[in-house]
Amino acid sequence: MADPFIGEIRLFGFPRVPDGWFACNGQSVSIAQFETLYAVIGTTYGGDGVNTFNLPDLRGRVPIGQGQGTGLPNYTLGQPGGEENHTLIEAEMPTHSHALMSSTATATDVTPGPTLHLATASAGELYAPIANAGTYSTMAPCVATSGNSIGHNNMMPSVVANYCICYAGVFPSSG
Repeated sequence: MADPFIGEIRLFGFPRVPDGWFACNGQSVSIAQFETLYAVIGTTYGGDGVNTFNLPDLRGRVPIGQGQGTGLPNYTLGQPGGEENHTLIEAEMPTHSHALMSSTATATDVTPGPTLHLATASAGELYAPIANAGTYSTMAPCVATSGNSIGHNNMMPSVVANYCICYAGVFPSSG
């Protein structure tokens, strides 16, 4: 295998970090100590650009190619994105309805209960026993809100490996 380029990121199937490489864990690194790596990646991943620069943080992340693919937004080098958990908002829900079922049976109760359903009103009574249900018909209004806005896992199936970035290798030529 050819010598690695400084700034090259490789995926390793073992847990240790090889000599001449750093783990891609977002750590801050001294510009004075690793000026060749700084010359290649600069502050793309953070740092003050005077004394320090940051390594890419690929822990729990999937890298994507830079640039703009057909029909996709433009992604710049070092740009973070995505989310591990996502809570749907109303705008992301498909248009739908929750039908309220009622019976044509005559109501016999005033108070709703688990064995009662909406029925044809009679002398202030609105509910009838489910056992006495006549033909059901769908009513237009919404029944009630539901859910509790807890995020759901948004990760694709994955396997953990060890991303590392080279600091001691061949300086990449521009071109």
